[in-house]
Amino acid sequence: MKKDISDYVARCLTCQQVKAEHQHPSGLLQPIRIPEWKWDRITMDFVIGLPLTPSKKDSVWVIVDRLTKSAHFIPVRTNYTVDKLAKLYISEIVRLHGVPLSIISDRDPKLTSRFWQALHDALGTNLNFSTAFHPQTDGQSERVIQILEDMLRGCVIDFRGSWEEFLPLAEFAYNNSYQASIRTAPYEALYGRKCRTPICWTELYDRKILGPELIQETENTVRLIRDRLKQAFDRQKSYADRRRKDIEFVVGDQVFLKVSPWKKVLRFGRKGKLSPRFIGPYRILERVGTVAYRLELPPQLSRIHNVFHVSMLRQYRPDPSHIIQVQDVELRPNLSYDEEPVQILDQDERILRNRRIPMVKVQWSNRSPSEATWETEESMREQFPHLFDPGKFRGRNFIFRGGEL
Repeated sequence: MKKDISDYVARCLTCQQVKAEHQHPSGLLQPIRIPEWKWDRITMDFVIGLPLTPSKKDSVWVIVDRLTKSAHFIPVRTNYTVDKLAKLYISEIVRLHGVPLSIISDRDPKLTSRFWQALHDALGTNLNFSTAFHPQTDGQSERVIQILEDMLRGCVIDFRGSWEEFLPLAEFAYNNSYQASIRTAPYEALYGRKCRTPICWTELYDRKILGPELIQETENTVRLIRDRLKQAFDRQKSYADRRRKDIEFVVGDQVFLKVSPWKKVLRFGRKGKLSPRFIGPYRILERVGTVAYRLELPPQLSRIHNVFHVSMLRQYRPDPSHIIQVQDVELRPNLSYDEEPVQILDQDERILRNRRIPMVKVQWSNRSPSEATWETEESMREQFPHLFDPGKFRGRNFIFRGGEL
């Protein structure tokens, strides 16, 4: 009987869509390939939302070498065209380090444009993008961005002025800081010697290594850095896999997709928070790599990248009694969706000790009237004033006096 009950609950369609998982996340850690040489494989990302500088810059383009961890911080504007970014890339990166073999980045619209992809196809560079809702692939850039933001924040607080003035110094400080993974500073890993700075002038000496000896020493340094990166990757994988489970799907399997419901207003009701955790099921079309799968999404989800990490999927347990209703839900690229208010059904007041709070009963898009929720009238008027037009009300006990309820 216990086994039958467990199997019945496991096949329940509602339970499969709403029950949270209390197990280790799916998918073992897959380390990225270690580069063979300096500036062969890089990562890039943008820091946006910075204060506008006198030269009208409001963003930083962060480009990092995955072998030596050296980085370039390029001030840009958010409205720069892809053509302008391509010229900066040629003048700041290709001019100094040559054409890389691969670039890892997130799915920024500029980096996924046809012009950007055509440019790198012509240069022979492979573009690798992080999968949907799994940004760990681009973790190198995100970590450097965190360090850069901390340095710029500290400089602006201590010295005032524009952050663009301190950007070259921040790049210099980062490239001369010790990196635990390669056990040296990026500058030393890139050029084979320590940088000449006031703190280490007494430690420098004139190098007399020339010719084949210099080439051999450089190769030995790169080999040592790659060995250290391999040790760091293996250590990170052993730590991560302790809290993860290995799971595989087969092409043709039906799986649910995890989504994140989101609302524009702070709600007193419970229906928004009790939205399904998973949508679908959808059929698996292809296995991409080791821990990612391509799904057959419906036409209304065509804007969503159809490759997902295995941690975003849940196995669908079929049952002949299941009647799956397809709901038209417009998802964002980050798998969240908005629920817009459709109409106001009723009005009431919440009576507290010292005041009264006007409440309205709101029906939301993708929801039936039975799932309407009570919201504060003040918040609804601020965000959705069109709902309070005289022709928008449906229900009882509504009296209009001077345009107010």
